[in-house]
Amino acid sequence: MVAHTSGAFAVTSSDLATSSASTPFARPMRMILILALAPAIGLGIGRFAYSLVLPDMRDSLGWSYSTAGFMNTINAIGYLGGALGAASFIRRVGLFRATWIGAIACVVSLAICALSGNVFIFGFGRLLSGLGAAATFVGGGTLAATIAQSRPAKSALLLSLFYTGPGTGLIVSGLAAPFLLQYFGPGSWWIVWTALTILTALMMIPLLLNPIDVPAGETSAAASSIPLRPIAFYLAGYFLFGAGYIAYMTFMIAYVRDGGGGAAAQSAFWCLIGLMSFAGSWLWRGLMARGNSGTTIAIMIAVTCLGTFIALLGTSPMLLVASAFVFGLSFFPVVAATTVFARLNYPPEAWPKVIGILTITFGLGQTLGPFVTGAITDVMGLSYALTVSTAALALSAVLCAFQRPVKG
Repeated sequence: MVAHTSGAFAVTSSDLATSSASTPFARPMRMILILALAPAIGLGIGRFAYSLVLPDMRDSLGWSYSTAGFMNTINAIGYLGGALGAASFIRRVGLFRATWIGAIACVVSLAICALSGNVFIFGFGRLLSGLGAAATFVGGGTLAATIAQSRPAKSALLLSLFYTGPGTGLIVSGLAAPFLLQYFGPGSWWIVWTALTILTALMMIPLLLNPIDVPAGETSAAASSIPLRPIAFYLAGYFLFGAGYIAYMTFMIAYVRDGGGGAAAQSAFWCLIGLMSFAGSWLWRGLMARGNSGTTIAIMIAVTCLGTFIALLGTSPMLLVASAFVFGLSFFPVVAATTVFARLNYPPEAWPKVIGILTITFGLGQTLGPFVTGAITDVMGLSYALTVSTAALALSAVLCAFQRPVKG
């Protein structure tokens, strides 16, 4: 942890680390696993389940790929707006409350998506989903980092557990959506959104029944402005990661379907990404523990890039399994690595702001990615969207590799 001696902080990072380490969080693993339900709802389902429903919505509503991509751009705009206001929101309501409010907003957004295929109504649902997802990520990620800090020897493992949440959401939606669409037939997209609303409402119950209290002063202090120049390479790389991964996550189910994959193939592909995110949390935890530079995230992004490249080679079952396997193994750990980077380079009171800045950068990339790749897909086909994704991820890895630890 870097010691900050300027007037921006009331105490040194080592003082806060000591304070955090002494915080008596009982059963931290259980706390973080329950907390992980928030990103499971906000990201794994609220954000990514759209890809599973998209093919039926396109067919039923006559959407172009540009329109379909724009719906994820609207979602990313909401995510960006949520990230911009996250630090202020957390200061007003607290970490845990910000997290569960964001998750509830995502549940409501799913209900709105079930109401109508009108682009304005559905778009509002996607916007609300993005706002809520940002709150679950920034608030939940900061709270998970605070809990992890109380057990230094297990901090990387504990923090990685939080980021199994999105994978859980992928598995839940992957087991439900394709088979519901197959059973009820064309035009049943609204039934899927209704089912996902019910499932996420049930997932909210343990989160609401197990509040997590953080002692006053642990993370509530407002940090002054964070200089961006020292992390410029990291931000540029993370921006491109946001732009690159979203094309894959938005259009891959359509790619699988167009390649002849039915409900079982689509479900297996999606669930494999989710399952591998659990394995990735264990695989990368040692490297993440040393992730105070850009090397860790660069390696993870390079592996993610390999996953998108494999998909470009064709739609045979073997290639699709390999693509989902490699992509899932590295994608969510990339996001976890950014929280570790913030934790290792800044004091605890700066974490909400630093994580917010990283989330804003990520959100900017996600905002541009879906619409641009959707437009490219309309003109040139789905494989070209994956080409853009692969190229963006490759450049992202290169830029992140130049990032050095932040100097105090």
